[in-house]
Amino acid sequence: MLAQEIIRRKRDGHRLDRAHIDAFVKGLVDHSWSDAQAAAMAMAVLLEGMSHEETVALTDAMTRSGTILDWKGDFPGPALDKHSTGGVGDKVSLVLAPVVAACGGIVPMVSGRGLGHTGGTLDKLESIPGYQVTVSRTKMEAALRKAGCAIVGASAEVAPADRRLYAIRDVTATVESIPLICASILSKKLAAGLDAMVLDIKVGNGAIATDLTYARALASALKAVASGAGLKTAAWVTDMNQVLGRTCGNALEVLEAVRFMQGVDRDGRLGLVIRVLAAELLVLGGLDPDTEAAEARIDIAIHKGYALECFARMVSALGGASDFCENAANRLPVAPVKRPILSTRDGWIQRVPTRDIGLACIELGGGRHMAEDKIDPRVGFSHVVAPGDRVEPGTILAMVHAASESDVQTVRAMLESGFVIGDSPPEPTPVLVERMP
Repeated sequence: MLAQEIIRRKRDGHRLDRAHIDAFVKGLVDHSWSDAQAAAMAMAVLLEGMSHEETVALTDAMTRSGTILDWKGDFPGPALDKHSTGGVGDKVSLVLAPVVAACGGIVPMVSGRGLGHTGGTLDKLESIPGYQVTVSRTKMEAALRKAGCAIVGASAEVAPADRRLYAIRDVTATVESIPLICASILSKKLAAGLDAMVLDIKVGNGAIATDLTYARALASALKAVASGAGLKTAAWVTDMNQVLGRTCGNALEVLEAVRFMQGVDRDGRLGLVIRVLAAELLVLGGLDPDTEAAEARIDIAIHKGYALECFARMVSALGGASDFCENAANRLPVAPVKRPILSTRDGWIQRVPTRDIGLACIELGGGRHMAEDKIDPRVGFSHVVAPGDRVEPGTILAMVHAASESDVQTVRAMLESGFVIGDSPPEPTPVLVERMP
């Protein structure tokens, strides 16, 4: 079956049969489809869409493209996981996985790299010296036994079709396609042998979904395909009109996550998202009877340091130092140049250029222009203001962490006009937009 004929069929708006989809996925795995053909197919799907049945078939084919893990009988707790559609400064997974582990769940979290302007959990964890994101099933199981959680990448054996397509989508402006998002997320999650999953669908100027209509459609599609595959799933739409937390950039976000678990500088919005999503998992997994009981246990896990202990054990099990958390500020790589972007007037922050901050992080070297680009884990932003913050002339709007002075000037030019300051406080926007039925 010729690749160009399958591409032509979708390009012209026709429905793909399972045989067409299986041929596409097989071509991704055995490289009988070139990068150019795979990119053309991704663009055709973005422009013409896929029916529910096509999306189910694509997800199934990508799941079956490699090994399917099975944890049943190996652990006393349920296998639970969370997935975010991506946002700027979204470090929820770094805290949520050890929180759920500390509450009795097993979290075999197969995560991804940066996609478009949004950061990737694997890129963040690779800023920890020694941390390995590509591991064997045996090493992943050992980490789960030691820490209760293991945040890793899909191995060459797990959903290999997605591994290739993911990198192509990142650099071909095909990230937003709902069918491709569904197949990418769910093929890895279904292959990870989960009992339940919670979805965090970001919406706003820093998300892939910039409007609520698209976010709802994406959440509904993901939930429908996951539920149809027998995976218990809950979904929330959450706000991404500001950086989640106060940092953006790989090592900076890891440090903020560690400090959060240590009880230092806990951002309220970040904490609320973690608490609500983790509670969903504990209830779905049968570890708690209701949300109230789950949230009470989550609070104990965070405030008594149990989550931090699980994170430290995970880092150690996956190649990092056993005392990483105690020395995170000294162990993580640090950018040689730090310069502030300053407010020139007083007032209240009305709008933050969240997407532009994500794009600026890529310009600094913290993300990719091309799939093969090497990431600089040191760079990014800290001390990022949020809507509603009161500022004065000279207040730091964001601290730039860069490899050079010229990089600072580049991102200053990108961002300075994007911070909108008004004479009165804006209407507050909730971080929890809605729970999908």
